Amino acid sequence: MAGNGKKYREQAKNIDKSNRYDFISGINLALSSAYAKYDETIDLAVRLGVDPRHAEQMVRGSVVLPHGIGKKIRVAVFAKGEKEKEALDAGADFAGSDDLLEKIRNGWLGFDKTIATPDMMSTVGKLGRILGPRGMMPNAKLGTVTFDVAKAVKEIKAGKIDFKVEKAGIVHVPMGKVSFGSEKLKENIAAFLGTILKLKPPSSKGTYIRSIALSSSIGPGIKIDPANLKELL
Repeated sequence: MAGNGKKYREQAKNIDKSNRYDFISGINLALSSAYAKYDETIDLAVRLGVDPRHAEQMVRGSVVLPHGIGKKIRVAVFAKGEKEKEALDAGADFAGSDDLLEKIRNGWLGFDKTIATPDMMSTVGKLGRILGPRGMMPNAKLGTVTFDVAKAVKEIKAGKIDFKVEKAGIVHVPMGKVSFGSEKLKENIAAFLGTILKLKPPSSKGTYIRSIALSSSIGPGIKIDPANLKELL
């Protein structure tokens, strides 16, 4: 902790690094450890017993958090005609086809998530080098390549998050803001971990959820005991 600031070190003193807390205690500790002047995000890190180098052990999916993540998500939809209107009526911030593509090609990136109808994917594919590295490409597996654009838009606006296990077997996700309070954060965490359990690969052997940690945006990490997961759910 030598490289961390005074406020961080002060908060870290309140955390027993050798202890693994239950969910409620951990959430409350993460909330009390937040010291920034802005509304910090509470982040969750889960280490899974999988090897993402093997395709059959890749854990990837999405979940609609009951209380969202406390951030306004700007949605751009690639669609034509009635589907473009449907997207805008459902709350999309931007919608279009060739005009939207050209705008992005010229450097505009005023959105956070994208959705596309299947017939638009040949066009959207031309933006792969721009959207791909930013994790913004529509993906059928995540429900963002669909003709039901209204449903997709509403889910994202309601708090849908996408996640994917990293090379080290860890999934990092935001669970909401400090201002949410413990109850809303607990419900978001339960929804996410419930989804993670359902996605356990059949080829995963041994302990599936190996460790869980919570932290505010710039606060110290807090270890959570996975054994309390059943009680949470």
